[in-house]
Amino acid sequence: MLSPDDKILVIDIGGSHIKATLLDAGGKLLKDYEKLVTPKPATPKAVVATIMQLAKTLQGYTKAAAGFPGFVKNGIVYTAPNLDNKSWKNIDLNKVLGDSLGCPVRVLNDADLQGLAVASGKGFEIMITLGTGFGTAFLMNGKLLPHFELAHHPICKNQTYDDYCGQKALDRYGKKKWNRRMQKVLVILQTVFNYDRLYIGGGNATQLTGSFADNIKIVTNLDGIHGGIKLWNDQV
Repeated sequence: MLSPDDKILVIDIGGSHIKATLLDAGGKLLKDYEKLVTPKPATPKAVVATIMQLAKTLQGYTKAAAGFPGFVKNGIVYTAPNLDNKSWKNIDLNKVLGDSLGCPVRVLNDADLQGLAVASGKGFEIMITLGTGFGTAFLMNGKLLPHFELAHHPICKNQTYDDYCGQKALDRYGKKKWNRRMQKVLVILQTVFNYDRLYIGGGNATQLTGSFADNIKIVTNLDGIHGGIKLWNDQV
């Protein structure tokens, strides 16, 4: 749990950029987002070094929360498909970041962290993030369900969701065709999961066009930072 005097460093590790900001225990933004380009190759050592560069501009934190683009369980990273995947297997990022930052750290999948922030807490809700890849989080009455890497499930032929609607697909096919693909994805999600609400975030959410059902909401990265507060208040 957080104390009233805590300040939380919230870190968003992405395939293209690493971002960080500082919140007080009530969720008030104390600093604007700072970001740096994700290093290549994005090994654990290089990613942590980049985070430490950001942390120098966000002093005063007492705890940290990080969203990571891969499968994370109990703070341990098992996959990182949009980073240097082979170097991330079985990395205890809770410990590695905690030792580097000098404070307690909690790490979740990045979509899970954003889902915690934006979910209404009523019924079955899904968070998807559109960026370098395709992230997902599933929540029931505000509580995170076990994480599934839906991004790596085939959607058609030999393409996964990452292949079908990730950044490379947007770059290759353009905004119009990519949006047609996203409309197909949204129909599949509604049919398969019959969710109560769907939230769409990530950098490429701004590329979406057309109208959406009333139970679909576009959210921003700024909306998602409060997941770090909920994570530390034991709402997982």
